[in-house]
Amino acid sequence: MKYTIAVIPGDGIGPEVTNQAKKALNAVADVYNHVFLYEEAQMGACAIEAIGNPLPEETLTICKNSDAILFGAIGDPKYDNDPTAKVRPEQGLLRLRKELGLYCNVRPVKAYDKLIANSPLKKEIIKGTDIAIFRELTGGIYFGIKELSEDKQVAFDGCSYSVEEISRITHLAFKAAQTRKKKVTLVDKANVLETSRLWRSTVAKIANEYKDVTLEYLFVDNAAMQIILNPKQFDVLLTENLFGDIISDEASVIGGSIGLLASSSIGDKNALFEPIHGSFPQAKDKDIANPLASILSAAMLLDHLGLHEEADAIERAVEKSLALGITTEDLKGNNEYAVSTSKVGDFISDYIANQEDSNINFQNIHMGQSTII
Repeated sequence: MKYTIAVIPGDGIGPEVTNQAKKALNAVADVYNHVFLYEEAQMGACAIEAIGNPLPEETLTICKNSDAILFGAIGDPKYDNDPTAKVRPEQGLLRLRKELGLYCNVRPVKAYDKLIANSPLKKEIIKGTDIAIFRELTGGIYFGIKELSEDKQVAFDGCSYSVEEISRITHLAFKAAQTRKKKVTLVDKANVLETSRLWRSTVAKIANEYKDVTLEYLFVDNAAMQIILNPKQFDVLLTENLFGDIISDEASVIGGSIGLLASSSIGDKNALFEPIHGSFPQAKDKDIANPLASILSAAMLLDHLGLHEEADAIERAVEKSLALGITTEDLKGNNEYAVSTSKVGDFISDYIANQEDSNINFQNIHMGQSTII
């Protein structure tokens, strides 16, 4: 099969980690007889520097015409540290989501056995955790009316949701739950917010169409606590934009490293896949950034295209890299040897291409201990 993939490397470590994801995709293409055509485009600080626009029209066109979008990272200290900046890198991503109708953000949160010790939470609490967080992405307070009084003493941010906006992501969440542990937990603040009450009534109605899925409700403050106290109780978490932004970042500590967290942003016609980490400018061009979240984003991309066996191959390769300790500095213990960003990518692609090879041979070659290349 032939697919066109829009590639937006972005800022900071974005280009480095995206290159490793492309290595994995290229290995998949070779093994499973696919053709991936990459169309590269700019977005973020690099685009502002080039043409003064964080989302060039050319980039938007490339994304609209693609089968899927692979995105790196966005952001630069030049803009982060300047509160007066009128044009910011993040505006490009927000506009892209809106223009493409990417209304559903999915963040998997999984506790890998090899990395449980890296988490600040106790092993017995997080072992076995496997959550999918469904966050509404194009509505709510982030896209509401924003006002500041003339004397700059009062500010206002409006939050609104429609039944249509709630319904479309709710159906996706329930369909996902049907393939998992068949449980959806709606996270809201229905005891205070009118928008949350609309969420609750809408989701309750839709739940009647999915008799095999259990629906539960949690107020967002309690949900924030339960994610830390007992994350294994959750299967699919469904929530609005602001709450989802907060609890998905909170849940990232479960896995032991933000460098393992991939995400997808899905619409009716387009879909974008990205690691949740930022641009990490301090590590730019040092070949030390963890590329696994970007590589796992590529796996989610393949799943979206219906290439499930191919996605599984990437996920197995990531798990093997963790098991053999072929990982970057952020995942290492005190007496373990870290490898570079590019070497992790090389291992992943090599494993996909040679899945029957021995663990010892892989470990020796990729840790630089073998004379056979």
